[in-house]
Amino acid sequence: MSTMYILWLRQVKKYFRTPSRIIGSLGQPLLFLLVFGFGFGSIFAKAGQGDYIQFLAPGIIMMSVLFTAVFSGIDLIWDRQFGFLKETMVAPVPRWHIMLGKTLGGATVASFQGIIVFVMSLLVGFRINDLFMLPVAALFVFLVALLFTALGIAIASTLEDMQGFQLIMNFLVMPIFFLSGALFPLQGLPQAMAVITRFDPLTYGVDGIRQSLIGVSTFGIGLDLLVVVVITAILLGVGSYLFERIQA
Repeated sequence: MSTMYILWLRQVKKYFRTPSRIIGSLGQPLLFLLVFGFGFGSIFAKAGQGDYIQFLAPGIIMMSVLFTAVFSGIDLIWDRQFGFLKETMVAPVPRWHIMLGKTLGGATVASFQGIIVFVMSLLVGFRINDLFMLPVAALFVFLVALLFTALGIAIASTLEDMQGFQLIMNFLVMPIFFLSGALFPLQGLPQAMAVITRFDPLTYGVDGIRQSLIGVSTFGIGLDLLVVVVITAILLGVGSYLFERIQA
């Protein structure tokens, strides 16, 4: 059994062994769906934008994926502090295999989290337009999970303490989420804000899954997929490079 597979399996088993962690991580998406979805629904409808739950749910799915994926980097710091990473490093495999195994494990967990939030969205009234586009939506979920897991591991590779990681992640994650168009349409924004949203990789993930699930898009699904794939590949390369230099 390869080291990559073992690390992937370890990440996934750790997630399913802690049901309290699963339940706890659903609190924030559910709060956003209920409070924002129904609280701002009438305002959104009066503005001529339709049903806000329909617009909001794809963004909340990606929010759940983003938070779960990025904070999977904490596991790397735990492994480093408790010596498990040092034991893994002595395996006769390239270090990028180890990094990829951990990244795939974190991305799998984040994708599963997104699926749970998708089911929750259906329960509060969200409806998809085309069942045949579900595999495309699932592809966007996994790619975004892979992208931000790689980002989390890349940053964790340069840090040694949990506090530093959490500070950096909070500084990055909230702007990435709020500027992605998950909560509001990207049309009609001030010019400066419109430019910033286009440099946010989550913007293209949200736009892609929104197109897949409800047929609404700003950039087009082809551009969304291209940007997400390219940024994912870049971050996997950067993460592998930083992981190669880590001192366990």
